[in-house]
Amino acid sequence: MAARKAKLIVDDKTIEFDVLSGTLGPDVIDISSLHSHGYFTYDSGFNSTAACESKITFIDGDKGVLLYRGYPIEQLASHSNFLEVCYLLLNGELPDKPSYEQFSKDITHHTMVHEQIRHFFNGFRRDAHPMAIMVGVVGALSAFYHDTLDIKNPEHRAISALRLIAKMPTIAAMCYKYSIGQPFMQPMNKLSYAENFLHMMFGTPCEEMTFDPVLAKALDRIFILHADHEQNASTSTVRLAGSTGANPFACISAGIGALWGPAHGGANEAVLNMLHEIGDVSQIHKFIERAKDPKDTFRLMGFGHRVYKNYDPRAKVMRETCHEVLEAVGAHNDPLFKLAMELERIALQDEYFVEKKLYPNVDFYSGITLSAIGIPTNMFTVIFALARTVGWVAQWNEMISNPYRLGRPRQLYTGYKERNYVKMTER
Repeated sequence: MAARKAKLIVDDKTIEFDVLSGTLGPDVIDISSLHSHGYFTYDSGFNSTAACESKITFIDGDKGVLLYRGYPIEQLASHSNFLEVCYLLLNGELPDKPSYEQFSKDITHHTMVHEQIRHFFNGFRRDAHPMAIMVGVVGALSAFYHDTLDIKNPEHRAISALRLIAKMPTIAAMCYKYSIGQPFMQPMNKLSYAENFLHMMFGTPCEEMTFDPVLAKALDRIFILHADHEQNASTSTVRLAGSTGANPFACISAGIGALWGPAHGGANEAVLNMLHEIGDVSQIHKFIERAKDPKDTFRLMGFGHRVYKNYDPRAKVMRETCHEVLEAVGAHNDPLFKLAMELERIALQDEYFVEKKLYPNVDFYSGITLSAIGIPTNMFTVIFALARTVGWVAQWNEMISNPYRLGRPRQLYTGYKERNYVKMTER
């Protein structure tokens, strides 16, 4: 059957393009040849542009759907664990028992970092933001594993993926320990992925740490919910960096830098800052009214989403997890958490927010949950980066494994036309 065509008419010129269909989602007009006709498209923020073809993650923002390799996020968060989801994102299918056991073993035995990396931390100020440290340390990993940086070699890509997923919790915990002046904790092979992170974050050499299974499960679920999210800003950054042929550690470091922005990965940190700004339950209505005022710069952080025009499917899972954690740590009477729950209740009933579908998103609940677990606010985005690493690696590997082109966005130039240089004495 002949491909469907789309026609673009400019003045008296007609240009035809193929219309492509994916397995899910809107059809796509292939305009890759448009520049040869002397035109570019203008799409600020790439809201209507598909920059790649991918089989990893699908989002339907209108229906509130998020699929990893076809599996609904709610099912994975309820029945799976993070390492199984990592295997799924990397390989395309859920593992059988032998494959899962081998994958878990491989991850567990790559969690240690080179001893020399420990000395890197001494070059940072103690009050440096953990994300600043993480950007530098992750990028520096390529200096230690330069023997497996051939991006055209599938085995090299596989070992790099294992190293990144395994070492990210260790590096993240080291960022925290360094900031508070405590000794780094070595990973323990007997612990699960989430337990190991809690051990390295909160453990000390003085005594063995005990774990509340509710907290470990909640953290594992947070990792699952943040593992991938299609072609967002940081993932697009990883792909763009990867299109240059850069090594995977440099690409992931670039993604961490993009994630750091408050409009992206810093949103759950912004939620806690907002709650502190509101301060008390009695002040909620005043801030609600400020949020409705288009002339006021105040925004309710953690409500609404760039993609989801319905309820964020991750938020449904995260809300339940949030309440489980608050119950486990006895924080329901904490003033900050009472404020958060009351804000949630009011916003869900307020006609303005309901009409505009500004529902609480995953950042609203994950920030509250992480805080209840005892994780400081400046570590929230670090944990996001830890979880998202597998998505970045899967997206990078998918691109490198197939024919790809160097990313090179175009522009609509509105500056000066050509003009002549004027000597300083004549200006």
